[in-house]
Amino acid sequence: MKIALLGYGKMGKAIEQIAVSRGHQIVLKVDERNANSFSDAELMLAEVAIEFSTPSSAVSNIMRCFQCHVPVVVGTTGWLDKLEEVKQACIEQEQAFFYASNFSIGVNVFFRLNEQLARMMNGYGEYDVRMEEIHHVHKLDAPSGTAITLANGIIKRLERKQKWVEGEKAAPGEIPIVSKREGEVPGTHVITYTSAVDTITISHEAHSRQGFALGAVVAAEWLPGRTGVFGMNDLLGF
Repeated sequence: MKIALLGYGKMGKAIEQIAVSRGHQIVLKVDERNANSFSDAELMLAEVAIEFSTPSSAVSNIMRCFQCHVPVVVGTTGWLDKLEEVKQACIEQEQAFFYASNFSIGVNVFFRLNEQLARMMNGYGEYDVRMEEIHHVHKLDAPSGTAITLANGIIKRLERKQKWVEGEKAAPGEIPIVSKREGEVPGTHVITYTSAVDTITISHEAHSRQGFALGAVVAAEWLPGRTGVFGMNDLLGF
């Protein structure tokens, strides 16, 4: 399969390594040097694009893939205020778009565990919930896309929470998310339910970028030939 990498930083290089090891060919690599100069013809050489660039360039890269009829897998976060617009464009143009805030299989199992715990906690109002996420110092957005997905999962299942807020302070109906940026941490997410008598904690800690990169490549193998908007639940059959 011929792949375009839209974003060739550390994640892009990890994706390249795994893709090549699985027999795929990288036909286009886009980074800051050619972000404004690569052509539609170059992009159209690809059977699928994998987008891990920056929040400021993600939407334009996605729309360009739609225009060139190239299915696109997107892992860039920090642009979700435009997500509905992108989904609508995908549907109207009959293109293929796969978005995940996190491509790790372990994290997607964690998403489901998080929702199940939130559902169980509905009857126990004495517990309040908070979240902490830790990532490397190069990460541009905060909270992380994974943290936002986790928070939205809690909001969907825990009736006493209506929104998330960044920082330590939160009103009774809010979930506080504390974001930390340290060293080269690939990603840690901790959800804590605390009452006067005890604490319940679930967490996920990534050991490297390899799990994210493998998931993105598997998604890119799965997407061509499909039309519509997809995510990890579609890929994993959850």
